[in-house]
Amino acid sequence: MNTSVHPAAPHHLPFFLPGPDGSDAVLVGTGLFLIIAVMAFGLIFLRLHTLPERLAHRGHKLQFEIVAVLGLIALFTHMHIFWVAGLLLALIDFPDFTGPMRRIAGSAERIAGLPPGSGDTAPEPLTHEPTRDELPVQKPAHGRPRSPELAPERHEA
Repeated sequence: MNTSVHPAAPHHLPFFLPGPDGSDAVLVGTGLFLIIAVMAFGLIFLRLHTLPERLAHRGHKLQFEIVAVLGLIALFTHMHIFWVAGLLLALIDFPDFTGPMRRIAGSAERIAGLPPGSGDTAPEPLTHEPTRDELPVQKPAHGRPRSPELAPERHEA
């Protein structure tokens, strides 16, 4: 292929014209710029979109999950009110309700004579039918203890 300049062409050609070999430096540069610009815009958009989730990450798990769901709804529906609601929810610090409740539960366990942390466990299921000797002795309200009865108690009139 002949790469020489046409004799009727001026000696100084502008840089934006493609060369005689077909290479276009401006087209390549513009393509690279557009790819980088779209990627940068997408990263900035997603970084801004996850701002409420990153703010709520320091809070409670339930608050973080609600903010994350609001962010996903805003992303897929393109309704920005969900993003604003998630941002406001992420900025609010909820008081700790579980701490006092755990202290109350621990005090109730201590009063009941249970070891700490054992009040929230369910009793083990029975693997066999208890016999009369295995049933606990019940104390009635009027004083003397009585053995548990397998048949219902008779009331005399």
